[in-house]
Parts: sequence; C-alpha cells; structure tokens
Amino acid sequence: MRLTTTLLLALMVLVASGVPASAQCDACVFPGESWETLRGPELADAGWDTDVLRGLNTFLRDSANSTGVVVADRGRVVFRFGDIEELSYLASVRKSILAMLYGQWVENGTIDLDWTLEDIGVDDVGGLLPIERQATIDHLVTARSGVYHPASNGGDNLADAPERGSQEPGTYMLYSNWDFNAAGAVFEQLTGRNIYDEAQAQIATPIGFEDWDRSAQQKSGDLSISRNPAYHFWISTRDMARIGHLMLNEGNWNGRQVISEEWIRRIVSPVTPLREMNPVGRRDGYFGYGYMWWVFDGPTAVGPFAGAYTGRGAVGQWITVLPAIDLVIAHKTNSIYGRTTSWDSWHRLIEMLFEAKGIQPEAGWPWG
Repeated sequence: MRLTTTLLLALMVLVASGVPASAQCDACVFPGESWETLRGPELADAGWDTDVLRGLNTFLRDSANSTGVVVADRGRVVFRFGDIEELSYLASVRKSILAMLYGQWVENGTIDLDWTLEDIGVDDVGGLLPIERQATIDHLVTARSGVYHPASNGGDNLADAPERGSQEPGTYMLYSNWDFNAAGAVFEQLTGRNIYDEAQAQIATPIGFEDWDRSAQQKSGDLSISRNPAYHFWISTRDMARIGHLMLNEGNWNGRQVISEEWIRRIVSPVTPLREMNPVGRRDGYFGYGYMWWVFDGPTAVGPFAGAYTGRGAVGQWITVLPAIDLVIAHKTNSIYGRTTSWDSWHRLIEMLFEAKGIQPEAGWPWG
C-alpha cells in the first residue's frame, strides 16, 4: 500500500538525517536590492583571513578557469570573484531548481508523487515499455524510474544503464536526463504552468533576483529523440547565491516562507545513499542523491559537511550549501568562453575557504 504524500512529508520531517526541529540560520541576514559585502577589517572581525582570500582570488584567476564566484557567510558576501552579474547557461543545476518548484504543487495536491506514468498518460518516441510506465513521478525526481529511453540532450549516465525493462521502477538509481526532462514535462502538464514562469513567481520575484531576465530562458534538445526538452536556465552567479541562501534558510526569506520547510528538508535528504549509487564507481565518492540535489552522505558527511548538499552542472557550476557553518558557495564557469573548472579546483576552492575561516581538516573528510 502506498503512503500518501502528506504522510510521507510528515515522516521525512521526523527522520531527516537527525536534523533538529529547526535548522534555519538564526544569525543570518538577507540581501535586499543587493548583497551586503564585508571588506577589510569587517572580514577579519567576522573571522576571515584576508591573506588567504587574496590567495584564493589568485588561484581562481590563474588556475581554476572560474568566471564567477560568490561566497556568503550567514547572508553577507565575504568573497566574490569575476563577473557575478553575467547571465549565462546553467546546466544541471536546473534540476535542483525544479525540485524546489515541485513543493507547493505536491503539498496542495495538484501533483501526487505516487501517480504512475501510465496514470497520467506519459509516453515517448517509439513508446515506453509496460514496466517503464509503472514508474511514478517520485521515481522521476529521484532518478529511480528504471526508464532508460534516450533523452533529448546528453550529459548523464545513460551509457551505463542496464538493459531497458530490466529494473523495477524505484529500485535502481541512475542519473539520466530522461528522468529529469520528463519531470519537467510532467510538472508543466499537471500544473498548467511553464517552468520559467513558475521559477519567476516562486523564486526570482520573492527573493529579489538582481539579474533575472524571463526572455533569456529557453528550452532545448532534439525532440525527434525524446518528446521532453531540457529546461536549462540563464542565471547570474549572485542570483545562484540567493537560491543557496534560500535553501540554507529552509525556504524562509527574511520572515516569509517562500517554500515550505518540510519540502526543503525532503529534497536534500538522501533517497539513494552513497552505498547504492550507480554506476558502481559513484560509490567511491561522497554524494548520495535526494530530489535532484546531490547530498553529502556516508562517513565523509562530518564536520562542516554534515547535512551539506549541492546542485551541480557541467563545466563547473555549483550551488553548494553547508548548513553546519551557515555558508553558501555559488560557482559559475561560463562555457561560452571555452572554459571548464575541474572537480579538483572545486575541492581546492572549498579547502581554501575553510583555511580562511580557520576550519581545520578532520579525518574522514571527502578529500584531503
């Protein structure tokens, strides 16, 4: 028997990784028309080593290929690099944004995550298999559908997929753009709302994006391969940081609950723990998977990484949230310049921020 969405939400609040009843940032401030930025003596007073931050600036400029970085400590910018106002293509972080948008429609009953693809009439080019049509919406947004139909765009693990029809929906996680693109199409089908209009109404306007341009948003993909397009966003680095700050505060923005606390906790709790990630090589990493957010999981999720999670996209795009230390890191590498930022550079960015904050490495950290 299936649990109702309401009951599932309640259970998630009770068991979400041992998170206390309220994990919002009590000391946080919120940007108004612009971010408050700490400089010079203010940084030192807040516990930041300005010499290390200058070294970070040099590293990003000379080695990392980064085009924009914003680091916010409890809602105040303590580090910025590059062009943080530039609108540019946001790759797979789009999925994490869609997960946020689902919340109110699940909670008001418009979307029932237990509905199957068969229930709502979802099919695709060449047809879905009968077993694939038993996947639920919940399976789509957690990458556990068992549907290995080609997607309209690349950049996933579909090449590592098992044979089509071999996996019972809900039993096997695989990072597949078919799931994510179908989740976008289902969202629009059931709500009657365009994803970009909804992002504007639910997030961009309420939290005061500085650089949002609705006309810049456009879908893409080869619809002869799959009916479901990819819904990439064009967002600035400083507005990515606003998304991260909204997540850090569990959907609350300066006293207004923009997205419910329960839903935010749900989407960043691991549905697929590290030990069950696929392909098997992902189990040597440090991420499990929630609702289109990558969640630090396993023995490495300690110290500043406890309860941490990230949206991430190709060529070097991250919205990383570290609730244990109330820190948000927005990183953008604009692919138009032919640049790519490596995982090692992302690691080094975080290491240098910890060094600047006086956070000492601990045994069990994800990398060292």
